[in-house]
Amino acid sequence: MIQNKSLADRYSRQTTLPEIGASGQQKLKRAKVLIVGMGGLGCPAAQYLTAAGVGTLGLMDHDLIQATNLHRQILYKESDVGQPKVTTAKTALQNLNSDVNINAINDWLTAENALSQFEEYDLIIDGSDNFQTKYLINDAAVLTGKPWVYGSIYKFQGQLSVFNYSNGPTYRCLFPTTTNRNVSCDEVGVIGALPGVLGILQASEAIKIILDTGNILSGKLKIIDLMTHQDQLIQLRRDDSKIEEIKNRGLKPEIFRCTLESGDKLYLDVRDKFEEPLLDESNVLKIPINRLEDHHSDIPTDRHVHVICQTGNRSKQAIKYLHSHHGFTNLVNVDGGIQAIMKQQETHA
Repeated sequence: MIQNKSLADRYSRQTTLPEIGASGQQKLKRAKVLIVGMGGLGCPAAQYLTAAGVGTLGLMDHDLIQATNLHRQILYKESDVGQPKVTTAKTALQNLNSDVNINAINDWLTAENALSQFEEYDLIIDGSDNFQTKYLINDAAVLTGKPWVYGSIYKFQGQLSVFNYSNGPTYRCLFPTTTNRNVSCDEVGVIGALPGVLGILQASEAIKIILDTGNILSGKLKIIDLMTHQDQLIQLRRDDSKIEEIKNRGLKPEIFRCTLESGDKLYLDVRDKFEEPLLDESNVLKIPINRLEDHHSDIPTDRHVHVICQTGNRSKQAIKYLHSHHGFTNLVNVDGGIQAIMKQQETHA
């Protein structure tokens, strides 16, 4: 750990700013920030908050590092592939700044653990990549009285805002209800620099909240387009009725389900645990794509297995991997994935 004089030197470029100073640095040291999701958004946010000297940083994720993460999650190295994100990130961040207390929480955010986790921190940073987790973050933040910094990415575009801050609007004031049409970066792709830009901006908003300085992005939605370099700033309004709904019903996540064909078909669902709509049928084997190496022996080889994900992209990757690495020849891709099935069901409803 760096000695006191060297520690002062470490932060001198930011404590020189009158908006921070020595007192601001002490505020940062006392602050506790939880990052939900250590992917493309969470990695840069964690790096800059660690470098800034935030006292306690919680890292929450239950994913393993994949080779496909490396083009945008540059906290991780090639040699880290297959390792848990949070423990790997903790080691890297402690090497960056040993003065920061880092809690690695190797778990998904759920309705069961959200409130207890949020109570331990001053503010939350959203590093998630699915709508259901964002609504869960929002509702838990409302119930615990915590502000949270929202980030969302799609191809070349990103969104940024601060919710539940100083009587400002919440995520449900902007998007009242969730959607079952989750499409992740794995499905549609994303330019690697985009989450880096958004994650750094999230860290910047978190620092301003901690220091209580500057114009916090509460009541505003910033939209960034890296292709056109055109940014938009949209004004948001607080909807008290939506907030009262959350307080009255408590933490009750919205769950969507999809019904598959009955009969003799066996499905392999390679999506992550948190992804919706849920497939609850008994003929569904659930193995996330990044767990196939450890659990490929659970997949039958004596019958056709229909591999499914949200849109059909990850299922193709899974089939290619299982064929080339473990010799599977009985796997069938579900073209269009769950979204295509749901669209067909809606057409015939």
